[in-house]
Amino acid sequence: MGKMGEASRKTIAVALMLFVLLASSTLNSFTSVRAEVADADYLIKTTVTFFNNGTDIWNLTQEDREISLFMNNTWQTVYLTEHSRPIERTETDEDGNLIAILQLPDLELEHGEAVNYTLTYHVESELRLIPHLDEEESGALTEIPENLIERYRNASDTWQIDDPTLQELARSIADNQTNVLSIVEELIEWIWNNIDYPPQDNPKISHEVPIYPNQTLLHEEGDCDDQAILFITLCRILGIPSYLQVGCIYDYGFQKQQSSWNNTVTSVLEHIAWHGWAMVYVPPWGWLPVDLTYVTGGRGAPLNAIRTGAVTSSETIQYMNISQRDYVTSSHTYRDFLIENNFLIHQRDEMSSTSQVFLDLPIEMWIQWFLIAAGIIGIGTFVVVLGYVWKAERRRSDEFKRNERRFSLVNT
Repeated sequence: MGKMGEASRKTIAVALMLFVLLASSTLNSFTSVRAEVADADYLIKTTVTFFNNGTDIWNLTQEDREISLFMNNTWQTVYLTEHSRPIERTETDEDGNLIAILQLPDLELEHGEAVNYTLTYHVESELRLIPHLDEEESGALTEIPENLIERYRNASDTWQIDDPTLQELARSIADNQTNVLSIVEELIEWIWNNIDYPPQDNPKISHEVPIYPNQTLLHEEGDCDDQAILFITLCRILGIPSYLQVGCIYDYGFQKQQSSWNNTVTSVLEHIAWHGWAMVYVPPWGWLPVDLTYVTGGRGAPLNAIRTGAVTSSETIQYMNISQRDYVTSSHTYRDFLIENNFLIHQRDEMSSTSQVFLDLPIEMWIQWFLIAAGIIGIGTFVVVLGYVWKAERRRSDEFKRNERRFSLVNT
């Protein structure tokens, strides 16, 4: 009690699980129309609190202290600008994500004790440009580099590439095709036609944690990461490299608070939603995003899952990749660990744009700025009028003096 095996704990960081698993189901749209922003700056603030409500000591491990440093690439740059706890070191995890290990003042929480940390990220984001895609220009399965197939086709409880039912399904959908883009389109269309997004009121299976691809297939239901995991598994069976990617979306006005895992985890979201999608390798273009549940262009064409998915917007910030870790099993294991020991986690995520920060100022601040602006305008107007009057009086005085000189000359 109070301690989990080291091997299973290393499979997932607490931050990943809370950021994504408890909030990813908030996004399900095929018809949304969102204004595209060419580039924007955002702030992401996260506060995490660990509280021991159980009877045993909670031994916080390195995985509890791990934080993601997000991803930096040609369309986004993320800086960790503030952290309430010192950083012990930075390193790269098994999936290639840059992470930092925080120093916490107490790593052994007795009953009733708590510890927390707060992080602030500054994000510079641009639109992600998708190349022109055409089946005739797509490469064949044989053109995929062997090193990518080896790295992104591994089997695990999450990626069930050895499951006979899933193997049969993948091969029947591909139907002996070798054109990679054509296969990807067929997989997207099959999932759209056969897998539903879980209804809020009566889902067929609990989605508090991600489910295995064979469960998604069995129940014909899955949220964003569930559908992505099924898609990735089918791709890997066919020899197409793929992995899961997660991130957050700026959603001004969105607010949500929920408790999960027998009330051991509480998540509060302010103007932010978390989402998951697949990344797939298609020659000659390389890695492309495939979003199965949040497609602003609608699902009239399978390629819309690539062209108009959430990740193409500057409002979506890529968080981390999941390719090697046993994502589903480790999530279930950590949920059971918290419930069994009555250990509690509270997390609050807030996201704001630079324009939102300005618009959300308190009314008192607006009034103060208005009075200051009015004062400045009033003083400026007074100075301008005073200058005009002074110049007019100066002109009249000069004219009067000239007239006096003329009068004197005439009288002499």
